[in-house]
Amino acid sequence: MNIAFHTLGCKVNQYETEALRELFAAAGHTPVPDGAPFDAAVINSCTVTAESDRKTRQAVRRFRKENPNAVIILTGCMAQAFPEKARALSEADVVAGNTELKRIVEYAEKAAAGGERIFSVEPHLKNEPFSTPPLSAFAGRTRAYMKIEDGCERFCTYCIIPKARGFVRSKPLGAIKEESERLGAAGFSEIVLAGINLSAYGADLNGNLCDAVEAAAAADGIKRVRLGSLEPDHMSAEMLSRLAANEKFCPHFHLSLQSGCDATLRRMNRHYGTAFYRELVDRIRRMFTDAAVTTDIMVGFPGETEEEFGRSLDFVKEIGFAKAHIFAYSRRGGTIAAALPGQISNAEKAERSRLMSEVTKKSEYEFLKQLKGRILPVLFETSQDGFAEGYTANYSRVKAKADKPHTGEILNVRIKSAEKDFCTGEIIL
Repeated sequence: MNIAFHTLGCKVNQYETEALRELFAAAGHTPVPDGAPFDAAVINSCTVTAESDRKTRQAVRRFRKENPNAVIILTGCMAQAFPEKARALSEADVVAGNTELKRIVEYAEKAAAGGERIFSVEPHLKNEPFSTPPLSAFAGRTRAYMKIEDGCERFCTYCIIPKARGFVRSKPLGAIKEESERLGAAGFSEIVLAGINLSAYGADLNGNLCDAVEAAAAADGIKRVRLGSLEPDHMSAEMLSRLAANEKFCPHFHLSLQSGCDATLRRMNRHYGTAFYRELVDRIRRMFTDAAVTTDIMVGFPGETEEEFGRSLDFVKEIGFAKAHIFAYSRRGGTIAAALPGQISNAEKAERSRLMSEVTKKSEYEFLKQLKGRILPVLFETSQDGFAEGYTANYSRVKAKADKPHTGEILNVRIKSAEKDFCTGEIIL
């Protein structure tokens, strides 16, 4: 069969789609690109917001409309967290939860052979092992993502993900080493470690995230190891010291803030306060040269008064993030926050998003200006119209004139200027 894939959501979902792509290929099927004719389609869903569910339903129906005779497979977080809603999507021939990843090829083949609808969503168990298959490549990428952790036990009041992903479980170090070697041999020079709650890695293995970084960095061919999103309270001084000692570690810390107001953080059931967060950022900036601290910030959480929003805005100004993802709170059925009083209007959330974005865009520009005159290694990803574009170790975007493609190469670049959200530079050969 020709198999199409559609992924919604995070880097973990993207990794799992790649794993499915490899499983189907190993079974003799042919993964096809977007827009190509297909006999089966896999929709890997996200459920972090109600909008994510809407996009999932839309994708299922679109693929069914494009090929009424195809086998449509729905998997991922929406199927796991809301199995009855997934079952109700009659356009899907197969509905399989996150625990069923390794059986999806089997289910697709059965559905194609017999036409019988398959529904299989098993609950997460406390001691279930990490079970996502490893990858040997990452199609269409210059950097490879590696899922090393699954599950979350933080139970933020706005988040449904613990229901979709279950308990914390970690990829064994031996598997990380083996996969890193394969990715290095395949030509990847950078690995991005990803997880649902990445900073909880190793909690079930009597270790921590530094063990995973060191295992990936030890692989031949791997020149950079980068981390995905981190929970601030998991990043101890001892862990930072170990990371600083690893020359392949990229000094880019995406520390999820959510709010710069302590009262709002408590209602969110976040496990830190602004004083802790400030001290952590200061420590990182002392220990790592050119460290970039990026974040996620939510506005309009239930009960967020004008005063609370003002405190959050002031804190964000004080920290001066290198980049931030600003998003408005989205009411999510099945979470504690959905029933909290003081829900904020969409108009007010839009205005707060605008104000917060203005602050973070200014700090991003200020951060980029500090790089002017520096010579920094850049991993180039694309080439177009006489320019190559890529990222520094601290994940600053750089454009440089190039008379030929440099995709996948790490080259030194002298930074010449800063624009709104990128730097321009000159390649030094």
